[in-house]
Amino acid sequence: MDIKDIVYGLDLFLHNLFTVVWMGGVIVAAISVLPAAKDAFGPGPQVKKFMTAFLKRQSRWMYISMVGLILTGVMLSRHSESFTGLFSFGDAFSTILSLKHLVVMVMIALSLYRARLVRHLQLQPDEKKERFSMMLLLANAALAVIVLLLSAFLPALGTA
Repeated sequence: MDIKDIVYGLDLFLHNLFTVVWMGGVIVAAISVLPAAKDAFGPGPQVKKFMTAFLKRQSRWMYISMVGLILTGVMLSRHSESFTGLFSFGDAFSTILSLKHLVVMVMIALSLYRARLVRHLQLQPDEKKERFSMMLLLANAALAVIVLLLSAFLPALGTA
């Protein structure tokens, strides 16, 4: 194994780790943490207090993971013989990769908007906006699943 293989392996590891931390965190928050908090605390201010604390802590990791995914993704693209350019739709590999990148961009936008909305809700509680925030969380969880699905097809189509 040469240095190029070691760097590629570490880059792929970090890319996967950042994916798990951010996207896994979104999925777990949507399907486990929020429902468990509602079961444990019942409706009321305790759930909101818990979720605010959870999201505050998770948002730090979310931002680190977003940056990490971009940096490691750039490095991975340099290693891939199948990569033909950002938002290239020339073949199946490039199309799926481009779709994955588009979904990730939507996820980033929704995450940043939701983080801002949660901060605003701490100052001015609003039940409609809180429901909308939860809908954004569920939408981002669904998009994370789509990203993982698209990612799973990449190795079959080229060097991911």
